[in-house]
Order: sequence, then structure tokens, then C-alpha cells
Amino acid sequence: MYKLKGRHIIILSKVERSIIIEGYTLLLLQPVGLSYFVAGKGINMVNRTRITEEFCKLVSIDSASFKEREMADVLKKYLTELGFLVTEDNAYEHYDSNTGNIYGFLQGALPGDPVLFSAHMDTVEPGSGKKAVVSEDGTITSDGNTVLGADDLSGVVAILEALRTIKEKGLPHRSIEVLFTIAEEVYIRGSEVFDYSIIKAKEAYVLDLSGPVGTAALKAPTLVSFTAKFTGKAAHAGFAPEQGIHAIAVAAEAITSIRQGRIDDETTVNVGIIEGGLARNIVPENCCLKGEIRSLSHEKTLSESGQIKEIFEHTAKKHGADIEFETSFGCIAYEINKEEEVVKRFEAACLALGIKTDYIATFGGSDNNNFVRNGITGIVIACGMNEVHSCHEYTHIDELERCSNITLTLMTC
Repeated sequence: MYKLKGRHIIILSKVERSIIIEGYTLLLLQPVGLSYFVAGKGINMVNRTRITEEFCKLVSIDSASFKEREMADVLKKYLTELGFLVTEDNAYEHYDSNTGNIYGFLQGALPGDPVLFSAHMDTVEPGSGKKAVVSEDGTITSDGNTVLGADDLSGVVAILEALRTIKEKGLPHRSIEVLFTIAEEVYIRGSEVFDYSIIKAKEAYVLDLSGPVGTAALKAPTLVSFTAKFTGKAAHAGFAPEQGIHAIAVAAEAITSIRQGRIDDETTVNVGIIEGGLARNIVPENCCLKGEIRSLSHEKTLSESGQIKEIFEHTAKKHGADIEFETSFGCIAYEINKEEEVVKRFEAACLALGIKTDYIATFGGSDNNNFVRNGITGIVIACGMNEVHSCHEYTHIDELERCSNITLTLMTC
């Protein structure tokens, strides 16, 4: 065991072994059922310049959802050079895509089950022609015309840098699995069709979270998308409006009859798209609404969806309109207990590096939702992305470096 006193870690249990690297003594402790990688002070073994250059290089590669081909080829080459057995699956056959998920396995010498590290290859739009601009203070932004792509290239770079450091310094490590996914940004479609029988790991670290490095999401929502198609009756808006059934008006009444925004501390509802009508002088026959429900409670998501469907159907019937109501799941909620080893190992890694931890719930889905559904206990960790999905997106070299060190520590414990 160990405890923190001031800025020092006091060793309370037997030191299994130690490794001296570049003047640092790394103490490997072995408590029951869990191996911790602990040091007396924060350690930096990664290459800051290489991290920066690698990040900027990958930013310059266009990699929109379902169009990740060039990025995938680069990452396959890197993993192969690092000694991984690399495969690409057939996810592209499920979608209008040219790329599959990239999986790699690297045999390790340390005992214990393999550990899975994952990040996604796609970025949101506008993402064509991205350019990384590095400021003197270490902040990295785009040129303002596109997103930066730190979501999720910050995660990709941290994984690559940790692996390169392991290879060049000859660090002992556990068996490592890496999964770079396609189409995460469009409701985690890539990881949805991945064959999880390939995965050997029981635990995963998904590098795909905003906020200070050291933050980890242990809880994430169910997301249900809904589409409501109202069908009324067309009529001339000037000569015979009373003969029509105004589909847009029916849809508008339906929208104002449901709860939107933050329903409670765990649940949100939003109608984000409304489309309908053909011309100004025609009573609109059709109107389509598209929205979503998110909740940290799966049951609440289903309940709210049922209530919305009932209200929409009642409103349509009242006005003599027809309705089609369809739903689909974007992701399924999960919660990881803080006592799980995957969390304890992350806590120990951050402690060794002098990085403060913070455990949160997130309202964003990630590939980890699909990992948990398939029996892998994973957490999502912050990797230096900020103001994502906007042209104001940025990262900082210090945060990329911290995340790379955390990832390295997790791979070598």
C-alpha cells in the first residue's frame, strides 16, 4: 500500500522490483490482484517535441466520419512499425464508407490480462483542410476556418507516444490492445459493428473526453433519437385553406406540448430539426421533426420516449392528421464503480505523476458505451481537447504531454 504525504508517496508495502531509467527509480508495487506503477515524484518520459509534431501532422489529414481512409493507412503503418499485429475489419461494408476499424495486438512480458486503449479516427465538420497553429504559450488551435480535430487526435497521439516511448526505452509492459475506430462522431457506428470476440482485454481506457487531464467519466447516458413524420392534407392556402390539414401547425402544437431542455438532473430532450411544406401558397401536407433524448438512466430515456410518442399521436389524432414515430438508440447508459480495478489503476497512475483526478458523469456518448455493452469494463479519460465540435477547438502541449504520460504508465503497470 501507499499513501500521499505532501508531494511524496510513502511506500507502505513491499516493493516487488524497481527499474532505473534516465535517473528515475520506478518502483513497481504488487498489492493483491493489482499491479501499480508508482514513483516518488511526477515523471516525464515522453518526448514533448515528438508529441507536438505528431499532433500537427495528423491534424493535416482529412478524416471525416466514414472517410477515414488516409488516417487509417497512416495508423496501420505506425502500429506495424511498433511491433503490433494489425488488422482492419469490414465496418465499411455496413455503411457508405471506405474504411474499417483498426485493431492491433502487442504481446507483453508483464503478468496480467491485456489492456485495451482506444481513440477514434474521425472528426466532425468543418474538417477539410485543417491546419494546426501552435502559439508561443503551447496552445494549439486551427486557423479558425475548421475544427482542430483534437477530438480525438489528442487521444490518438497519446496512445502512439506511449507506445513509442515503450519501444525506444525498452520498458516492460502488459499485453496491449489498440482499437482506432471509424464513425464515432455519428453515434459510435464504427464500434457498434466491431467483432468483440477478437478482444482479449477485460478493461479499457478510451481517450475521448474534454476537461483537464486527470478527469475520467465513469457514467454516460442512453441516447435515443426520434423522428416524427406528420401527414396532413394539402389545399390551396388562398382559395380553400379550411379544406387542408396543416401538418406544420400540428407538429408545432405537438412540440409545445412536450417537455424540452433539462427535464431533470439526469435527462435532456431536444427537437433539433423541423422540415415541411412545399410552397408559400400551399397548406403543408407533410412535416418531419427530429430530436433526441439523453439520460443517465436508461429507464428514464425509455419512459420519456414513450411519453413523447403518446403526446405526438394524440395531437395528430385531434387534428385528423396521421403520424409515423420512429426511434433508434445512439448508445446505452452505463456506470462504472470507483472500486473497479480499471479505476484504481488510473488513480494510481495519476498519483504517481502528480496529476489530480476527478470522476464525473458525462452526457456524451463514446465508444466506451459499446465496450461496456460487450462486457469490457472501461472508463473514458480526458486527453486535452477543449471546445470541441467548434472552430474554437484547442488543445495545449502540456495537456498532450500529461495524457501521454498517463497512458504510458497505464501500459506499463
